[in-house]
Amino acid sequence: MIPGVTAAPNTAQRSNPEWLAALHDASPEAIEDLRAVLLRGLRAALAGRVQDDLDSLAEDFAQEALLKVLGNLDSFRGESRFTTWAQKIAVHVALSELRRRRWRDIPLQVFTESSEGDELTPSILTDHSPQPEQLASQRELMGTVEQLIFEELTERQRTAMLAILQDGLPLSEVAERLETNPNALYKLLHDARQRLRQKLEEKSGLSAQELLAVFEAD
Repeated sequence: MIPGVTAAPNTAQRSNPEWLAALHDASPEAIEDLRAVLLRGLRAALAGRVQDDLDSLAEDFAQEALLKVLGNLDSFRGESRFTTWAQKIAVHVALSELRRRRWRDIPLQVFTESSEGDELTPSILTDHSPQPEQLASQRELMGTVEQLIFEELTERQRTAMLAILQDGLPLSEVAERLETNPNALYKLLHDARQRLRQKLEEKSGLSAQELLAVFEAD
């Protein structure tokens, strides 16, 4: 069993063939039992990764994972318990989405300056349902930013930027880990963002305002 994933509740104990048969028949009871299994596993797996809205996120991810599992029943090869296989899918769905959300916020920070170093935290986007074309553009931009972070920044700049923007660590803690002070760290981040902005504009051929528009709500 994968770390942080709990076993199925007693009320949902079925053999692998019984699970498959019930789900192929779209049994409401089996579907609800599976959702409960996924939800329990996600709450345990995400407990150390998510600070706020754990229950709400787990519910969302459980629903998304449920649809993914139901759509891939024929790919289950029976090499483990069905619930273990399903929970692995659920955890993968959740971690992939959490990573995507963190990267989604980073491009905005490339173009957004704050007056105080301790305000360097990811912006929360208000558009939760972008159109397919906008979503494709956002993903392309995120991929470019990720590439530039690893190719254009110094190791120290990269470490500081990811610690603050992706992992959400406070400026003071990152400064302590890097054995520097907050003012010097803010200058380091400012220079890193300036370089990312320049390289992103060169690579995309778009201005900073045009790149920001990719993430604006319709």
